[in-house]
Amino acid sequence: MTEHVDVLTEHVDVLIVGAGPTGLALGVDLARRGVDALVVERGPELSPGSRGKGIQPRTMEVFDDLGVLDAILAAGGEYPVGMVWQDGERVAEQSMFDPAETTEDSPYGAPWMVPQWRTQEILRARLDELGGRVSFGREVTGLTQDEDGVTVGFASGAPVRARYVVAADGGRSVIRRGLGIGMTGETVDPNPILVADTRITGLDRDNWHIFPPRGDDGFLAICPLAGTDDFQVIAQILDDSTPDLSLDGVRKIVAARSHLAPEDLTEIRWASDFRPRAALADRFQQGRVFLAGDAAHVHSPAGGQGLNTSVQDAYNLGWKLGVVLRGEAPASLLDTYEEERRPNAAEMLGLSTKVHRGEARRGEATRQLGIGYRESSLTTDTRAPGEGLRAGDRAPNRTVAGVRLLDAFRGPHWTLLALDTKAPVIGDAVRVVEGPAAETYGTGLFLVRPDGYVGWAGDTDGGLAEYTERFGLNG
Repeated sequence: MTEHVDVLTEHVDVLIVGAGPTGLALGVDLARRGVDALVVERGPELSPGSRGKGIQPRTMEVFDDLGVLDAILAAGGEYPVGMVWQDGERVAEQSMFDPAETTEDSPYGAPWMVPQWRTQEILRARLDELGGRVSFGREVTGLTQDEDGVTVGFASGAPVRARYVVAADGGRSVIRRGLGIGMTGETVDPNPILVADTRITGLDRDNWHIFPPRGDDGFLAICPLAGTDDFQVIAQILDDSTPDLSLDGVRKIVAARSHLAPEDLTEIRWASDFRPRAALADRFQQGRVFLAGDAAHVHSPAGGQGLNTSVQDAYNLGWKLGVVLRGEAPASLLDTYEEERRPNAAEMLGLSTKVHRGEARRGEATRQLGIGYRESSLTTDTRAPGEGLRAGDRAPNRTVAGVRLLDAFRGPHWTLLALDTKAPVIGDAVRVVEGPAAETYGTGLFLVRPDGYVGWAGDTDGGLAEYTERFGLNG
C-alpha cells in the first residue's frame, strides 16, 4: 500500500517570486512593516555575477531608508576614470559620468559601484535581520487566482496561498508569461554582449579600461569591480554568434582586442550573454498579481538604470501593500502602483536606449533624483500653481531646526513638515518636523509619503485631514 501524504498549503500575505535586488528590497520593506511575506527563488542560492553594478543617488537614499546604506558604502567604491587604449598605449582619459556635486539637497551625488551579487547579499542579510524569509529551489509551475488570493504551485514543495503575489522573476518571468501579459519593445543592439567576472593580471585597478573597436571586432571594456579583486569584462560580438563563455573563449576575445596575453586572464568567476533590448510590460498588474523589476521592464545596461528602476518599483509598492493589508486603505490604492511606475519605467527605457546609442550622457537624468509623481491620483497640491518644489516631487534633504530630513524620513512612516507654519494636530502614525522656512521647500505644509515623495502640500491645512483619511492616518 502506498502511504498517502497530504501536501499542506502555506499561507502568507505576500509571495515574492525572485530573490534578486527587486524581490529582496521588497522583502525588506515589507518585513519592517510587519507584513508576513515569503521570497521564493528557483535557484539553489542567490544568483552570482556583477550584472547591475551601479547604485544611483536616488537608490542610495532608498537604501538609507531600508537600513543597508552603510553596508553598501563599505562594499563598493566610486567609478574609476575611463582609460582609452590603442595598440597597447594609453591614448586618452574619458569620464564615464557627467560631474556631480554632493549637496545638502542630494547628499549622494554620484553613482556608487557595488557588484550585484554583493548588493543581493547585503539585502538578504538585512531581510534575515528583520525576520524575513527566503526559500530556495522553488521553481514556479503555475498559479491561479480568485477574489480572495492567489495560489502558486512549484516543481517541488508545497504550494503557497497568498493574498498578493509580486513577480520579480526577471525578464523571462514565468509569472508574466503565465498571466499572458505581453511586452512591447525594440532591439537596442542586434549584436550579442558578453559579460564576465574575471581575474586579470597586468591591468591597474585605477581605471575602467576601454578598447575601441578595431576592424571587424566590437568594443571591449574591462572594469575593476570595487570591493573585490575581480574585473568585469564586457565585449560586443559582431558576428551574431553565440559567445563562448569558457575561459578559453573569453581569453581569445580579450587577447584579440587588447594588449593583454591570453594567460593574463587567469580565471572566469561568472559569465553570461544577452542581446540589449528595451521592452515594457503591457500592464504591471493583473488582479492580485504585480510585476516588478525586469519582469515589468527590460533595459539596456547602459546608464545603470535597470537595477535602480527595479528597486524603485519595490519601494513604491511596499508601503502600499502594507497600508492595504492593515486595512487602513482600500485595495484600489494598489492600482496606483502601475499608474505611477509604468510611466517612469517607460521614461527610463528611453533614456537607457539613448545612452546605449551615444545619444545621451550619463548625467543628471540617470541619477534618478528627478523622478516624481506630479500627475498621480495620490498627489494633491492646494497651493497656487508655481515654480519650485511641488507635490509629487521627491522630498529633498535639508536640515530643519537641527533635524536632517533624510533622518526624519527614515522608517515606514509618513512625515509632515511644517515650515514657518504651525503644524495641525495629526495622527500618531505621522512624524512631525517643525521649523523655519527651508531652502528648496519654502514655507507651508508638506506631507511626505513613506517612499520619500511629497504626497500633499499646502499653505494651510485645508484639505489635509481629508487626504490623510485615505491612508488611515487620522486614528
